[in-house]
Amino acid sequence: MSRSAHPAGPRHADVLPEGHYSAPPADLNALDGKVWSQTVTRDADGVVTVGGIPVTRLAEEFGTPAYFLDEADFRARACAWRTAFGHDADVFYAGKAFLSRAVVRWLHEEGLNLDVCSGGELATALSAGMPADRIALHGNNKSTDEIRRAVEAGVGRIVLDSFQEIVRVAHIARELGKRQRVQIRVTVGVEAHTHEFIATAHEDQKFGIPLAGGQAAEAVRRALQLDGLELIGIHSHIGSQIFDMSGFEVAAHRVVGLLKDIRDEHGVELPEIDLGGGLGIAYTSDDDPREPHEIAKALTEIVTRECEAARLRTPRISVEPGRAIVGPTAFTLYEVGTIKPLDGLRTYVSVDGGMSDNIRTALYDAEYSVALVSRTSEAEPMLARVVGKHCESGDIVVKDAFLPADLAPGDLIAVPATGAYCRSMASNYNHVTRPPVVAVRDGEARVIVRRETEEDLLRLDVG
Repeated sequence: MSRSAHPAGPRHADVLPEGHYSAPPADLNALDGKVWSQTVTRDADGVVTVGGIPVTRLAEEFGTPAYFLDEADFRARACAWRTAFGHDADVFYAGKAFLSRAVVRWLHEEGLNLDVCSGGELATALSAGMPADRIALHGNNKSTDEIRRAVEAGVGRIVLDSFQEIVRVAHIARELGKRQRVQIRVTVGVEAHTHEFIATAHEDQKFGIPLAGGQAAEAVRRALQLDGLELIGIHSHIGSQIFDMSGFEVAAHRVVGLLKDIRDEHGVELPEIDLGGGLGIAYTSDDDPREPHEIAKALTEIVTRECEAARLRTPRISVEPGRAIVGPTAFTLYEVGTIKPLDGLRTYVSVDGGMSDNIRTALYDAEYSVALVSRTSEAEPMLARVVGKHCESGDIVVKDAFLPADLAPGDLIAVPATGAYCRSMASNYNHVTRPPVVAVRDGEARVIVRRETEEDLLRLDVG
């Protein structure tokens, strides 16, 4: 790898411009365990390894950019969620975070259920052997075909998102001679402390049926009257990347209030409550997520307390972690290309990927960490912005971070915590092919989603 010198941008904290970063870390070679998966470490040569394999070898075999998923870490996190909630609750992995047939099989083996929100996700789940009764179908605009396929397959639940969908699902279920288990998704007016586009429980958005104004109560009346539906519970999801449990407490109070009203009006105590997902992970050292057992204890206590106050039997709780399981298990590996110092500002470090493999920075103003992983360095830190190769000024992977001042073209850098919403939201912008997903475990690596090729792109272009 080249080590050619280049002019560096700002290096010292007293001359740094304002931006999205903390002070330079004491050791640029250190790897914060909060943002990297469990088997990531540096070997004796200073090269980062995952599952016992150096990233230099992974880059040679699989190329860059690429997502490397720590299978042992994924399984451990899935198991931790399952264990934390026990057999009296249900854990549904939110497939939208990242889904492949290998992941479906891991989930099945670890005892988790699966939440899907499209026909494609449903097809992936069924093709990989996930029992249909352990699948839930979400979505604010499910097509008739998607609903029919789900009912025919025998999915364990469909989460109803509108008055029209209540009728639509009931009609299809009756046509097929089935009684479909359903939940009603309710927006409870709790706005999670998160980005506007990923806050999902305030009224002014596309998901769910508002609790305010009696709309949710009316949805329950209609669902209970239709022969094709078996209403089993209420669903609530308050947002994403949440660290504070207070939002769940308010949401649970309002959902349990609805359950009480249902009991009083209809004489029915619904047996389930789904509190959704949205629990945050550490993208940077400043993030401090809770452990699954802490979350399970807090949510169980909240629901139990609210039900006791309302004199209701405590329903079976469901949760839907997606990012919280897969997010920390993967990192994206890039090769450094052009390095462009801007005097008095920062150094722009261009990599061979970008917004086509991680749109979250551009879309959500998300923050990430980054590290030099192909070697160690004793150079002083420089303020860097990691950018992609796309023809777009917003093509930013990491807004502001510190990297060694001797960084050079050909070095490998990695962005951790990219297991969720990176490959699943990847695009072919500028006709760039999407990276592979490589599972690594116990010294072995295998492709679970192959790299796209230019032939793949041309095959879809029918001229």
